[in-house]
Formats: sequence, C-alpha cells, structure tokens
Amino acid sequence: MNLYWHLFITFARIGAMTFGGGYAMLPILQRELVEGHGWVTQEELTDYFAIGQCTPGIIAINVATFVGYKQKKVPGGIFATLGMVFPCLVIISILAGVITAYSHLQWVNYAFAGIRVCVCVQIFNAVVGLYKKAVVDKATTVIFLLIFILMTAFSASPAWFVMGAALAGIYLQGKKVAS
Repeated sequence: MNLYWHLFITFARIGAMTFGGGYAMLPILQRELVEGHGWVTQEELTDYFAIGQCTPGIIAINVATFVGYKQKKVPGGIFATLGMVFPCLVIISILAGVITAYSHLQWVNYAFAGIRVCVCVQIFNAVVGLYKKAVVDKATTVIFLLIFILMTAFSASPAWFVMGAALAGIYLQGKKVAS
C-alpha cells in the first residue's frame, strides 16, 4: 500500500477510535506507531508528546505531523495530519448537533459525568506508562521532582518547563557522563 495512504488511514483510524484527547490517545499511539508499525521508537513518541505539548495546536495532531514527516517529509506530515483531523471533524460536527439538541436532558449530563471519569483513568494510565519509561535513574528522578514542584507552584507556559527540563537533562546527564 502507498505509504501516504497508509499514514492517512492509520491516523484516521486513531482519530476515529480514540476519545479523550491527546493524553488519552497515548496508549493507542504507542500501540499503533511504536509496536504496530515501528514508525517511531517509544523515546521518539515521548519526545513528540513533549514537543507537541509546548507548541501551538493539539498534541495528537502535532504527533501525527511529526510521525508523517519522519516517514515521508512534508507530504507525509500533511497526509498523517489530514488523517488525524478528518474523522474528528466529521464526528465533532455530528456530536455538536446532537449535544445542542439534547443537552437539556439530565441523562446526557450524567453520561458526560461518566465519560469525564473514564478519560481521567485513560490519562492516568498514559502518565504512569510515560513515567515508567522516562524516570529511569537518579538524574531523571531529580528532573521529574524539580519540574513537578515548579509546575505545581507556578502557572507558566509548559514550554518554559520543557525548556528547563531540557537544560536540566543536558546538565545532569552531561555531568553523569563526565564522571
């Protein structure tokens, strides 16, 4: 199959079948992109998520663009991005009409309360998986704790925290190598 079409279809399937946003998509992206197709490594996917978090746009769409670009440069990025966006556009257009028409019903509000809880669990599982792969030694534990404390104490753009973590990684890993 043409790789452009394969990128489009893969990301369209991910976009159509994954609910809850970028973090909730992480397990699906990992299964499809790392384990299924081997298009990226786990480390690359984690990096794409970090970069996607501090760049404009939706994380999942940014990841699709990065993966597509890695496979087939700019055209691959475009096909992967369009694949991710297309089903979302169709589904959201339909849901917008349904929600507008039925949002006054109590059972619809109850359903959304349950969906929010489910999404929290999906995000929690994704975070635990990322943590296990990212925090692997003393240096990454120090970076994790430092960024956690700073993010809890200060309300700033995630880009600042990502840049700070990058600098801390350069310093602490460089120090470890020099020892």
